[in-house]
Amino acid sequence: MSGERVGAAVTWGLLGAWVVHDLEELATVPGRLRRNVPQLRKRFPQVPERVWRRAETLGAAEFATAVGVMGAIVGTASAAGRLTGGRSGLYQSALTGFGLHGVMHMAQAAAVRGYTPGSVTSPLVVLPFTLWARGRLRKAGVLRPPRPRDAVAGTAAAAAATVASHVVARRLLGAARRTS
Repeated sequence: MSGERVGAAVTWGLLGAWVVHDLEELATVPGRLRRNVPQLRKRFPQVPERVWRRAETLGAAEFATAVGVMGAIVGTASAAGRLTGGRSGLYQSALTGFGLHGVMHMAQAAAVRGYTPGSVTSPLVVLPFTLWARGRLRKAGVLRPPRPRDAVAGTAAAAAATVASHVVARRLLGAARRTS
């Protein structure tokens, strides 16, 4: 262990990088998704029909609410990282999941041979921040050694958080509609 401190830029930087990335998604996902579902459905027939139906009904308010819920999750992970000097398993898993999320965006863009929401900030923000933060954690001697199961766990955690964010958003908006 080198004893070097992990600064706030490493831990709170996860939240900052996430905000920049999700601003791109907020600006592009709902409308682009609805417009492109017919072509995507034809191009990727192996995707279950219920996924396409859900994509067609995703509105801007629900997406923005889900992004807010995810922001709370990423903020919690960043705070845990800050409080533990980067040692937090939650923080390191979130950092891993964030980086893998960026790789997935780039893979999506390659699969459709064009722009997909999130594919601009992934190589410009997500991956550089993730690699830099992991380097700082490594220098400080607090980065857990990389293991394939951590990549799987990070991806699963990111997917679960995404699904949970959308479930919470749908419920929150449904409750708001019922009370108005």
